[in-house]
Amino acid sequence: MSIGLKIRSGLLQIFMDVTVSNWKTTCCRSITKNYQHILALAFAVKELNDNPNFLPNISLGLYILNSYILGRMTFKATLSLLSAQQKLAPNFSCDNRQKVIAVIGGLLSETSAHMASILSIYKTPQLTHGSISLAKTDKRYLSIYQMVPDDTYQYRGVVQLLHHFRWTWIGLMAVDDDNGNQFLQRIVPLLSENSICSAFTYKLPKMTYIKDLTELILHNFLRRIYFNNSAGETIQFDQDRELVSVFDVTNWLILSNGSFTRIKVGQLDPRAPSGKALTLAEDKIVWHKSFNQVLPISVCNDPCQPGYRKTKMQGRKFCCYNCTPCPEGMFSGQKDMDSCIKCPDDHYPSDGHHECLPKFPTYLSYKDTLGIILVTLAVSFSLVTVLVLGTFMKYKNTPIVKANNRSLTYILLLSLLLCFLSSLLFIGEPGKVTCLLRQTTFGLVFCVALSTILAKTITVVLAFMATKPGSHMRRWVGKKLSYCIVLSGSLIQAVICTFWICISPPFPLMNMHSQSNSIILECNEGSATMFYSVLVYLGFLASVSFTVAFLARKLPGSFNEAKFITFSMLVFCSVWFSFIPSYLSSKGKFMVAVEIFSILSSSAGLLGCIFFPKCYIILLRPEMNIREQIIRVVPQV
Repeated sequence: MSIGLKIRSGLLQIFMDVTVSNWKTTCCRSITKNYQHILALAFAVKELNDNPNFLPNISLGLYILNSYILGRMTFKATLSLLSAQQKLAPNFSCDNRQKVIAVIGGLLSETSAHMASILSIYKTPQLTHGSISLAKTDKRYLSIYQMVPDDTYQYRGVVQLLHHFRWTWIGLMAVDDDNGNQFLQRIVPLLSENSICSAFTYKLPKMTYIKDLTELILHNFLRRIYFNNSAGETIQFDQDRELVSVFDVTNWLILSNGSFTRIKVGQLDPRAPSGKALTLAEDKIVWHKSFNQVLPISVCNDPCQPGYRKTKMQGRKFCCYNCTPCPEGMFSGQKDMDSCIKCPDDHYPSDGHHECLPKFPTYLSYKDTLGIILVTLAVSFSLVTVLVLGTFMKYKNTPIVKANNRSLTYILLLSLLLCFLSSLLFIGEPGKVTCLLRQTTFGLVFCVALSTILAKTITVVLAFMATKPGSHMRRWVGKKLSYCIVLSGSLIQAVICTFWICISPPFPLMNMHSQSNSIILECNEGSATMFYSVLVYLGFLASVSFTVAFLARKLPGSFNEAKFITFSMLVFCSVWFSFIPSYLSSKGKFMVAVEIFSILSSSAGLLGCIFFPKCYIILLRPEMNIREQIIRVVPQV
């Protein structure tokens, strides 16, 4: 059905040429709804002409033709609107009809599209009730004014509505024609982009369907493209000649008598800011009784809870998924998250991986049980060393003290005392100074102790060799050689430590990655190469001392110090050889505890194996601490 509108001064004239008499030859049934549209239009035109406030001194006329929803009939009817009566001669007027200045298109978008092919040539504006998808790009449609908003707005509104109710598992139904195919081509990608899946798509058999005729109030039809309808609403077109409108969201209700009614529960305003286009009054929504008056659920599967992420199910649509727990170090704080999020470095995931908790700092503290034990051991061994040193100083003039080089003995005891005390630098919160002193102090005092032991061992060997008749070793026996060995051995370690501090000194570090739930406050060694160089050099001194003492273990005498040095070096080497794998396999404060334990145990081994036998003789067997006994069994050095 095509309707031509014209303006003339004076009374209303209506020209109706609805060719319904021939409908049997072109279609299978008559649609009476068309007559209602014609009557509604005639009534609207009459109301306009009767009201002087709308179009003063202007009367509207109309001319109606039927297109039968066929392309060839649409072209014929359009040419008839533009031609003289009974002649197809467009733009030629030989009767008393006024020139057509606007056309109302058919109820179907295809009809309007066909009409536009002709009307665009004569620049005759056409008002259409359908949505023309090419109106923005095709020159044929530049004269079309769409009286319904673009379907895209409705599609987006539907998507927002589905998101609002969290419905992601839906079905699609469309008419099996071009309109239906166009609908599917536009809605399916839009649904996929918004994580909504279609469980099925059903095409309805093709049938003639008609949209309600939009009320038209034509302003003198369109230079300003702005007018008001009888309801007081503003009607205007946008830059693409599409009607700017607000969609209502209605709730259909079935009354007890079987009739239907609808209630407005919201609206969709395409012009609203992003995220605010859809507004709903959920308290007004009445759900069907089969839903128990609560929001129905439309999803493929239950949502993933916080602490889980969605993973694709092989061979299924993306709306169907499995829920997989978040991996270590990651969390998901909302339902149905596509992926888990890594916690910040200073946080760690909770047990359920649904939130991140702040990490707490940890270090070997003086208040920890482990710290208290290690401090107690360090202080106890230090006191024992002080007692041994005091004993040797008290009995410094006794033969056994004099026979073992008192100076080296004092140096060894003082270095062992510093070894025990150096372990205290490893306890407590790491600072810049403590980190700088920890390993270097440990390396230096242990080097002095091992150099002193090496000097004592070499001195014992040379003393026994010097007693042989004709031996030239007597000139090497003395304090100068001992001091030289101690100084040279310690100086090498001092150079290594100085070089270490100069090129890459240790520094405090907040280690956030070694343990999942805590921040380890530790000392970074700066240069691992220099750290292991210190250990290797200590190992070298210990190996040389052990080798020399082992070779001298069978020297004559009931009291041979080389035997005790051999045992002490055996303990020392065993401790530090087991230290490296234990140290590397530990983390945090336990790594520090391993090094402290190695320092204490190796120092205690040296103290016990070398000095306890002598203390035993000095304190409990004074009869053995006489010159004759010492001269008989041990060469005096």
